[in-house]
Amino acid sequence: MFGIRSLEAPPPDCRRLTPGGFFALSEAEIGRLSGSDAVELVTASRRMICQAQAIQARAVAQASRARDRARWVADELAPELRLSREATATRVKLAEALVSRMPCLLAAMVAGELDIGKAHQAFDGVAMLSDELARRADEILATRIGVKSPGNWRKTVTRVVANLDPEGQRARAEARRRQRRVELHHERDAMASLWAYLPAEIAAAVYARVDMLARRLRGGDEIRTMDQLRADVLTELLIGKGWEGLAAQVFIHMPLDTALGFRDDGCELVGHGPIPGALGRRIMNQPNSVWRKVLTDPVSGTVRDLGRKRYRPPADLAELVRVRDRTCRAPGCNRPAQRCDVDHCTAWSENGDTSEENLCCLCPYHHALKDEPGWTFEFDPSTADLTVTTPTGRTYTTRPEPLREPLLMFTDDPPPF
Repeated sequence: MFGIRSLEAPPPDCRRLTPGGFFALSEAEIGRLSGSDAVELVTASRRMICQAQAIQARAVAQASRARDRARWVADELAPELRLSREATATRVKLAEALVSRMPCLLAAMVAGELDIGKAHQAFDGVAMLSDELARRADEILATRIGVKSPGNWRKTVTRVVANLDPEGQRARAEARRRQRRVELHHERDAMASLWAYLPAEIAAAVYARVDMLARRLRGGDEIRTMDQLRADVLTELLIGKGWEGLAAQVFIHMPLDTALGFRDDGCELVGHGPIPGALGRRIMNQPNSVWRKVLTDPVSGTVRDLGRKRYRPPADLAELVRVRDRTCRAPGCNRPAQRCDVDHCTAWSENGDTSEENLCCLCPYHHALKDEPGWTFEFDPSTADLTVTTPTGRTYTTRPEPLREPLLMFTDDPPPF
């Protein structure tokens, strides 16, 4: 009597999947993938989503052109996109802009590196620029996509647009500040949202104070989560209960020539991103503001020192690293450095130095992740690059954004004067 042995097909090679093979994958085939192959399939699906969105954007733009950009194009497309008429009208404008004003970002979508959400953020950012400046912004942004989260990508877009059009950024910021407001939105299950649209430095200060007070309540028998504590603290502050005399801090980075009014770019509110130089100077000149000198590399713009002598006490060294990094250095994390740990890249127990060249900012979550099996965090002291390797062997590198754009390198050509 012969036994019959079932032969199971090998798992698919996710790195070589064609679109037809991708969509033909069965639940059973996906269920046989190893951890590394499953991550490879996640990556492949992300790329295909971006590519499909690029095709859709081109089709939407063509539909608009074929209808001579009639105002009812959005009405025709809305049922097919499963969007409201207003959202579809915005999608039509985005598609037309990708084809005409942002071809480099459209090419990045075709390459599978940019999704429609980030393309929309770039579209919003360059909307007020001239066609010439929008195309320049498009070229620059296409080189800076990387592995940024939506929050970090928004900052990049804002930074590029501010450098190209600092006067326009100032005017738009002033107009937005006039739109500040508070709204009440009633929700399900006896809940409501209290929503405030505020100047960035005010919102950052409000949140910092609420967060600081909430953290004071942790510990002991406290069973509320941090979200619940922040909500309760905000309620107590607004209805006038306690907490008098406790202030929070916000941090602003500004080049000297911007502080002196010679230029309007390069100013950044930590945790938010670029703000107009005029607004930064207004905050800087308030009576209770504290200034601190920060020295940067004249070519790259990266932070090099805080203007002290060679010896730096530990507290000052930690501050230097926080000013340099500005946020958690893990890919995609946007937590401000002031709420992060200053971590030894090479552990102190492994003879790692307590020096600028061996320290970087990691939020508590990513600080703990560093010690998980299969994860490695490698720091390059010469560039301050942090390279994170995941258990599947993929690497992601982050570098601190310079406090100002790098200076242009001059050629050997004679000056035009």
